[in-house]
Amino acid sequence: MNLHDKVAVVTGAATGIGRAIATQFVRDGAKVVIDYVGPSDKADDLAHALGTIGSAVAVAADVSDEQQVDMLVEHAVKTFGRLDVFVNNAGIEEKYPFLETPTEYWNKVLAINLTGPFLCSRRAAKQMVGQGGGGRIINISSVHEDITMPTNAAYCATKGGLRMLMRTIAVELAPHGITVNNIAPGAVDTPMDASLEQDHDAMAALLNEIPLHRMAKPQEIAGLCAFLASDKAAYVTGATYVIDGGLMRKSGSL
Repeated sequence: MNLHDKVAVVTGAATGIGRAIATQFVRDGAKVVIDYVGPSDKADDLAHALGTIGSAVAVAADVSDEQQVDMLVEHAVKTFGRLDVFVNNAGIEEKYPFLETPTEYWNKVLAINLTGPFLCSRRAAKQMVGQGGGGRIINISSVHEDITMPTNAAYCATKGGLRMLMRTIAVELAPHGITVNNIAPGAVDTPMDASLEQDHDAMAALLNEIPLHRMAKPQEIAGLCAFLASDKAAYVTGATYVIDGGLMRKSGSL
């Protein structure tokens, strides 16, 4: 995809899907801000590596903190002059039986997985409206926008909420030329799923539910994200793109 001179922010981009998206964007010509939290080594290493083929900087910002979100967007604009694409990728997931779900975890997962995209999308959209020329907001959601997952109520609730946030603001922002879409991956081979891959029985059961009988590669999610960020997707908004190897089709959720 041609993203030449587009400026993009990717949250949670130090590892996993976010890292693959940041890498794909730079390879396609974009200038990328790599958002991260925690230790800086992975984000700094990625920014350095991508800097050899294009432009990338690493910025620490917690997406659930409004002041840090403001700083993140301001840093992108100060560094690269504008903002064209914002990818809400940062997210967390832990599993608890519903009756044992700690309230603190519920509040934390909502803050990062749903309030974070709200704060980031609002701040990014304000910048895009102010500078003119439209823009792209892309959320990395999940098949659990639609598919239930026992022991994961909080996570599923955030992804269902993200679907309706996306649909609603897509309508509101369309007059400004800003498109808003979700990508809903199924199982993806990332560090988050490392423990699952070590459980032979659980892994076999998962693969049995996926018609293509494998997990997605982060690069496959990144390729779809690059399409949605490009001019080729200018007429696409308010949609969820499912990329799950057929999982939802087999489950009957589509």
